[in-house]
Amino acid sequence: MQPQRSHTHGASNGVRASSVDASAAARTAREATQAANDPRSWPGFALGVVAKLAYPAVILCAWFWDAPRLTGCLLFALLWLQRCAGTGAFGASLRRLTRVDWAVACMLSVASGAIVWTDSELLLRIYPSLVNLGLLIAFGATLVSGPTMIEKFARIGTPNLSEPAIRHTRRVTQIWCAFFLANGVFSLYTALYWPREAWSLYNGAIAYALVGLLLIGEIAWRYLVILPRARHSEAA
Repeated sequence: MQPQRSHTHGASNGVRASSVDASAAARTAREATQAANDPRSWPGFALGVVAKLAYPAVILCAWFWDAPRLTGCLLFALLWLQRCAGTGAFGASLRRLTRVDWAVACMLSVASGAIVWTDSELLLRIYPSLVNLGLLIAFGATLVSGPTMIEKFARIGTPNLSEPAIRHTRRVTQIWCAFFLANGVFSLYTALYWPREAWSLYNGAIAYALVGLLLIGEIAWRYLVILPRARHSEAA
């Protein structure tokens, strides 16, 4: 009887881990409420939201601007604003940089600094592919050393993950690595061969729509496949 109870407990953990998106949304709502009620916290919350939305907006604005130096300055500022601003556990996690994270941040800082120094549109065009490269390195490194990037995010809301949940977060991390690789290669292609308008539209809008589709697909898979399997295991 003891192994059956342990199995049921593991399945229950899997159910809780599978609902991490809902708990993360609830935490975001609570942080928004706290920010609205506490005048000392709302500026940090607002800065965090602005920093997350500003990067694609800057790339889209490059469609109209003929000012790589100005865009490079904004990219450098946003890179570090994302790590200094923000509230809650997720914001705190962004400020705890590993050695790999520091290497990626330094690479992007050097790239944005080179844009400012040279005022080169080509370097500006290459920057989004470097962002994808940095994300690929950051996510891929966790597949080697562990815990995986998605597992780290999941443990913010669910510290105790079951083995099935950990395996699921590893698969999701692998999927994101494949996406960053494919998107980075295609982004480089747009930088070298597409006109400015098409490059800006893809890297500032279409690429983020693809990110949204991947997120929706992962959530749908979780609720249509992972959760029913966990419930079935719990019932058994």
